[in-house]
Amino acid sequence: MKVKGEVLRPRDRAATEERILAAVGEVLARDGFHALGINAIAREAAVDKVLIYRYFGGLTELLRNWGASGRFWPTVQEILGDDAQALLQLPLPERYALFFERFIDALRRRPLTLEILAAEIVERNELTAILETEREQWGAQAEALFGGADFERSPQLRGVTLLLVAGVQYLLVRSRKIRIFGGIDLRSDEGWAMLKAAVAGMARQWLGGAR
Repeated sequence: MKVKGEVLRPRDRAATEERILAAVGEVLARDGFHALGINAIAREAAVDKVLIYRYFGGLTELLRNWGASGRFWPTVQEILGDDAQALLQLPLPERYALFFERFIDALRRRPLTLEILAAEIVERNELTAILETEREQWGAQAEALFGGADFERSPQLRGVTLLLVAGVQYLLVRSRKIRIFGGIDLRSDEGWAMLKAAVAGMARQWLGGAR
């Protein structure tokens, strides 16, 4: 543990910031929202709490950094993948289907995110408000990149996309406690492959003529 007042080299500081950010997720996963505080995070990261204030300015800014780090919610770049330009040049149906495929995979890789989404249904606090803001900003960026002018021309497309995004989150949250929903195994790759194929088929039929 670094002592109060000790000066860290840039590499040490970066490593310490990573430990602090990781500790946020560890405390959340183990103890829940109610236990999340500067002292608990400092203990988990094995650092002096002064460093959290020095590097992040306090709990609110730390939570914003954690929310924006990709640990909680996939970044737009993660959804775009390694060849963003190639994806964005695809016809709208293929672009739409790929967005949902990668969005589903990204959330399935984040079990802690599913726990937070479940907790948000019954509890609202500073953290949930910050993460909600992060998701809204993410949604605006993703819509601009993946939908662009097509969303502007079709308010129905925005509404259907919102329902599908919400549906994905709901089914993933349900999968924590319930394996089978509507006859589909929500804990299996095969089950989610069926749902991805359904979105892709809908996109081809509905959006195939979009310009």
